[in-house]
Amino acid sequence: TMTRFATDAVQQQEFRDAWRASGVTCVFNNAGQEGQDPLRLLKRLARHTYTTDLLRGFVFKAAVPEDVLTAKEEGRHCYYLTGNGVPLTQQWISVEDELRYVRIFYQLGIRMMHLTYQRRNMIGDGCGEKSDAGLSDFGRRAIAEMNRVGIIPDCAHSGWKTSLEAAQTSSRPVVASHSTCEALHTHFRSKPDYVIKAIVDSGGYIGICCIPRFLGGRGDIQAFLDHIDYVIKKFGPDAVAIGTDVAYMPQENAATDVKMPKRNKQREAFRSLWPHDPFKTTREMNESIAWTNWPLYTVGLVQRGHSDEVIRKVLGGNVQRVIQASI
Repeated sequence: TMTRFATDAVQQQEFRDAWRASGVTCVFNNAGQEGQDPLRLLKRLARHTYTTDLLRGFVFKAAVPEDVLTAKEEGRHCYYLTGNGVPLTQQWISVEDELRYVRIFYQLGIRMMHLTYQRRNMIGDGCGEKSDAGLSDFGRRAIAEMNRVGIIPDCAHSGWKTSLEAAQTSSRPVVASHSTCEALHTHFRSKPDYVIKAIVDSGGYIGICCIPRFLGGRGDIQAFLDHIDYVIKKFGPDAVAIGTDVAYMPQENAATDVKMPKRNKQREAFRSLWPHDPFKTTREMNESIAWTNWPLYTVGLVQRGHSDEVIRKVLGGNVQRVIQASI
């Protein structure tokens, strides 16, 4: 289903219509599986390269900061590709050899990487770990290599201490690309004020996501806007962006997913190790902050009294600033 929106004529048209309806020109798109296995990361990256090849008249793979402006001028769209992990050889012979895939994945198009994904790895602790042990010595070298080649370090799925130390260590901006404010709703995927400040001090931003259980409260567009408001008032308009963490699901795929057999309950899912989350998400919440509702995000920011200059920063200006400083 990850390539059907490009290979199936009906789904392709729906994909094009949905993206146009959003009014968005460019997105950071997850093109790498969770973990550090280079081959596993390559699988999803290959799918995205394939689909941009098929849809090159509509969307192309962005590589440099100017590509966003080019896409806007030409009436096209573009992706910056991201990975859910830092690819490692996992041979542990030398630091340089262990990190050699970072440059290779940059050359393949990756422009942002998660330092961790929920769980602990050799770089640091994920946000799902109770210990919150922080960034490892090797993690500091990994960030230095990402800084060198031009990949943005992302701590959205990292623990609070790992996020803090990553922001303090990096010589270029660090981001929490899709997270929320712990001050408004405590969740293991949120960030507390002291972490947000460190990220902002690095030149980065926190991207507010569109996941109801992360937002808390009403879990709808108003809750989403509350988090954006909070960051603007606490840290300034340069500190926040939109990082939806959701994609548009074609109607045919949604119907197919409902029919898919459930996982064998005797096999414990790895996500069962994540902290318990009792929040109940409703369809109305998801619809309120659906990816195609980007125009309503703008309307909401206007209604809350933000100036055009501030809104431009939130909708993309802050992300573009980090791109210019990083890649």
